[in-house]
Amino acid sequence: MADLREMIAGREPVLAPLVLNPLMAKLAEKAGFRALYLGGGATGYMKVHLEANLTLTEMCQAAIEIGAATPLPLIFDAAAGFGDPMHMRRTIAMSEAAGFQAIEIEDQWLPKRAHHHVGLEHMVEKEIMAAKVEEAVRARRSERLLIVARTNAVRASSMDDALARAEAYREAGADLLLLSPRDAEEARFIAERLGGPLMYLANPGGLAAIGIDAQEMADLGWKILADPQTQLLAFYERSRELYREMADSFASAAHSPDGWHRLQDELHEDIDLEALLDIERRTVEKGQKG
Repeated sequence: MADLREMIAGREPVLAPLVLNPLMAKLAEKAGFRALYLGGGATGYMKVHLEANLTLTEMCQAAIEIGAATPLPLIFDAAAGFGDPMHMRRTIAMSEAAGFQAIEIEDQWLPKRAHHHVGLEHMVEKEIMAAKVEEAVRARRSERLLIVARTNAVRASSMDDALARAEAYREAGADLLLLSPRDAEEARFIAERLGGPLMYLANPGGLAAIGIDAQEMADLGWKILADPQTQLLAFYERSRELYREMADSFASAAHSPDGWHRLQDELHEDIDLEALLDIERRTVEKGQKG
């Protein structure tokens, strides 16, 4: 299995698209990505609820299933870490057991509120978050697990507060800092002030919104670039259109019959159906022609 810590030590950016299940993870792997991001917000939406309603165990279960499909490093969006400093011991132990190679913890109140999704942030005191980072570092069994400390203070309070928080979290032992610059100027300023390694969460559409390419971001110190929403929004848009189209006549003109069969064949190839069939041919279906 590739090592995320080794990846961020290199010059190339680590691009991590959103994945929510094994099929998405497999498609991302086949597209050439080197790392994956299990987003809390997107997982909440897929359950027709919010990140605030998720549990540690269901996120770890998702990681186990994704890890069974691909060896790529998986980054865990763990929201506010599922508790106070004391709770970090179980959060980190479960995360390592589930196979995550990085865990992102943000300086938000618990329980989280729905207003986080409309821009109203509720941040804990800097000292409490620093203590959570310290306990997360102390709890891990292996340094292979990267501790990512996130602050939303750039948009929630001020740039000065965001920088002070980030510096405190790094001093507490965080391996990477995650801030949210709103434009290219802020991305360059934060990188100049803090240095790397940093992690960036892209807006829908990826880096197009910020106007810096991936290599320049990496050269500035933004070593991990994750996209927490684009794949979900694309799935939502296309599925909504297809359900509406089929609701009247229970038919879709999106493809010809041959086109649908071709898609199914491609799906079978992506999940490696042939490897499973081969096992059966050599064992329980020995001698059969199918």
